[in-house]
Amino acid sequence: MSDTKIQVTLREDFGKGASRQARRSGQIPAVVYGHGGDPVHILMPAQETTLAVRNPNALLTLVHDGQEHLVLPKDIQRNALKQTVDHLDLLVVQRGEKVVVDVPVHVEGEIAAGAVFNLEEVTVPVLAEATHLPENVTIEVEGREAGQHVHASDVKLPAGVTLELAEDHVIATVSEPIVQDLGETAEATEATEGAEAPAEPTEA
Repeated sequence: MSDTKIQVTLREDFGKGASRQARRSGQIPAVVYGHGGDPVHILMPAQETTLAVRNPNALLTLVHDGQEHLVLPKDIQRNALKQTVDHLDLLVVQRGEKVVVDVPVHVEGEIAAGAVFNLEEVTVPVLAEATHLPENVTIEVEGREAGQHVHASDVKLPAGVTLELAEDHVIATVSEPIVQDLGETAEATEATEGAEAPAEPTEA
């Protein structure tokens, strides 16, 4: 995974008002931490950063005063209405260092006809080199019948990547469809509708 270089500035003003002002001026407040150093508060260009973190495990190179720092997003706060990034927590990493991140589960194949598939874990935690993070991991479900669940031991992993789950952890389930018998209910409804009060006798 290639990293994206982003020019950043140190943040000098703090508080909600300062954060709103920064966003209005096209910048995103962020905090950089890790490797025992004190947290560093920065401002990042909004448009460039938003594009860069479309992948939540995007590797970024922050550039400031000629120095470069490799980071990974650890928390991305987004505005649900505007679909913008409001704040970032960034973790300093080094080339060759291994980190734990959550990656999506990609499903291949089709289960047996008539069975029902449910993906229990949309993402899973993996241990991998910070500069070689996988975009996803894969499970194969072709022909699986009801009761044949997919476990962590079945997950296909790229070389050098370790799954941070117990081998018997359930990733996906394959089960029988739930059949609802509405026959009795329908019959009861018809019987109720048919049991109308007897008509009053009419006068001769």
